[in-house]
Amino acid sequence: METNQTSWITEVTLLGFQVHPALEIFLFGLFSVFYTFTLLGNGVILGLICLDPRLHTPMYFFLSHLAVVDMSYASNNVPKMLANLVSQKRTILKVPCIMQTFLYLAFAHIECLILVVMSYDRYVAICQPLRYTVIVSWRVCTGLAAASWVFSFLLALVHVVLILRLPFCGPHVINHFFCEILSVLKLACADTTLNQVVIFGACVFILVGPLCLVLVSYTRILVAILRIQSGEGRKKAFSTCSSHLCVVGLFFGSAIIMYMVPKSSNPEQQQKILSLFYSLFNPMLNPLIYSLRNAEVKGALRRALCKDRPM
Repeated sequence: METNQTSWITEVTLLGFQVHPALEIFLFGLFSVFYTFTLLGNGVILGLICLDPRLHTPMYFFLSHLAVVDMSYASNNVPKMLANLVSQKRTILKVPCIMQTFLYLAFAHIECLILVVMSYDRYVAICQPLRYTVIVSWRVCTGLAAASWVFSFLLALVHVVLILRLPFCGPHVINHFFCEILSVLKLACADTTLNQVVIFGACVFILVGPLCLVLVSYTRILVAILRIQSGEGRKKAFSTCSSHLCVVGLFFGSAIIMYMVPKSSNPEQQQKILSLFYSLFNPMLNPLIYSLRNAEVKGALRRALCKDRPM
């Protein structure tokens, strides 16, 4: 009877950053600015790709998916974090908490797969340019994008189903700023070995495997770039690929440290910092990296601004 009474948690408290109230107000303002830039930057990228016919290519088709994922990823975690920074009541109901975990996992998986698909697109474009339109057709692009979304949501659903089978009897506190999966599992009063094994297996499949594919693709791309005779062509190819590598390094690096590297002496703080990095900073930096290092995006932005400027 006591087990039945304690096995269901209706709500939990998110401890957040546990800093001085004055610092919480500062963090609220700072993170609000970052979140605004995340939505604005990715929104501009998405708008340029939709409106500019010159950007209607496979690479920018996948980049538009990346922009949607980044906005969704940040919007899943950041608004609740901002609300908790200025609120005394920092609770979240169990169902929204599990939904937050599900969406966070789904969008993280999608970003991994989209980055791999983008590396494959660049590999074909640079290493097999004459066959590019045949290999990377619009049918293939649509299929790869759809498969990435469907598979990612199904894999996230597996994690959630395994979480829901567990009895939760406390503590009623999550030492995080959102319902991150490892923090949620600490609420369970049963063996979570199966969950941990599935998480590790998913990391190998969705992080290590894709990262290896990306590294192989870019190793071959680097060899092909060095063979380009034209200095201008070499510079253009390297600029496009280096921006993608920056995004890959930021995302995969933080995620691998989070889930596959042995924990530090203060794992909760490590989790918060890394989660903040790939929940807010990485989505904000992605459009900056692509716009600052990509001549076609900068050209599309100039054309859009000139078109709107009154004569």
